[in-house]
Amino acid sequence: MNRIRQDTSLAAVSAGFVATLVGFTSTIALIFHAAQSLGATPAQISSWVWALGLGMGLSTLGLSLWFRAPILITWSTPGAAVIAAAAGDVSLPEAVGAFLVCGVLMWLSGVTRVFERMMGKIPVALASALLAGILAKFALLAFAHTTLQPTLVLTMFVAYVVGRRWWTRYAVLGVLVAGTAVAALQGQLNTQVLRWELAAPVLVVPQWSWHAVMSMGLPLFIVTMASQAVPGVSAIRTAGYEPQVSPLMTWSGVTTVLLAPFGGYAFNLAAITAAIVLSPHAHSDARKRYTAAIMSGLFYIAMGLLGGAVAGVLAAFPAALVMGVAGLALLGTIGGGLATALRDDRHREPALITFLVTLSGMSLLGVSSAFWGLVAGILALLVQHWRAPAPDIADSP
Repeated sequence: MNRIRQDTSLAAVSAGFVATLVGFTSTIALIFHAAQSLGATPAQISSWVWALGLGMGLSTLGLSLWFRAPILITWSTPGAAVIAAAAGDVSLPEAVGAFLVCGVLMWLSGVTRVFERMMGKIPVALASALLAGILAKFALLAFAHTTLQPTLVLTMFVAYVVGRRWWTRYAVLGVLVAGTAVAALQGQLNTQVLRWELAAPVLVVPQWSWHAVMSMGLPLFIVTMASQAVPGVSAIRTAGYEPQVSPLMTWSGVTTVLLAPFGGYAFNLAAITAAIVLSPHAHSDARKRYTAAIMSGLFYIAMGLLGGAVAGVLAAFPAALVMGVAGLALLGTIGGGLATALRDDRHREPALITFLVTLSGMSLLGVSSAFWGLVAGILALLVQHWRAPAPDIADSP
């Protein structure tokens, strides 16, 4: 505990809070929609938030302490979309059975080391381009809000630029404070939606249905691994950390199995929010950035325990504020990812294709652009180097 206290800084606390804020506000509405589509009651929806918050928080704490690296576990955002889309012919107990199948498959991908071997074959340039493409969408959205709320966004931008010049470690915290102040002065903080109440777990006994497994369980597993696990590992490795991947997958699968009956439908590595705690903004010393993830884990647990109050708390912040903080906090990571992706001439064009396809936001066969960006980049790389002659050393400058 003494070491954690010594390693923790105000910047780490700020980064942990921003990561949690962005993670919840960006997709909590989709989680509520998925639960409601399955016919969940208000108490069961509150249980979903409880299970997801505790699952993310405890997993983040455990893994970050174990590896001494900033490892952030989050819910499956594309998975929530899969659940909502397949909910028409699936009951809530059948959905829980499908969640358990997804968790078991994730566990198997970890213990067999299949996923780790697959990730080891992806070039660093493509992984960096994939991450940059995912994060760039958020930076674009941050600046796009300038049209509707110019004072708020421009104030946050000025706070960021000034902060990067004179107090680099606290630049993102300055953006959050400045944005909150402007939103309050403009009357955009909707404090009327706040309500404080603790959540309670509600057990849903699973029912087994092949239809639910095929229409929800397997797609949930595929999109979670393709759209979150791959970018999540890329984010960690691009930041310079090399934890073993298989234990991360195994832990995510076990957490999903344990909490699925309470609403924890799928857990996996974060990519977008992970970039916030992996950034130098979180701590100037890379060895101490794990404390930012620990702070995020604690905030996740607090939000999970509050349950029904979470939606109200997060709804109090205007969307432009949340997206502005997220986009500006990710600029350094985006720049670093692009620099790594485009550094090698041999990989430059495939990396650029990966970046653009991922940034496009396209969706095909129910799978997001993150997966297809990687597929396009690998295809371009294979075609470009298929039986290509080795470079002539004599001709090198």
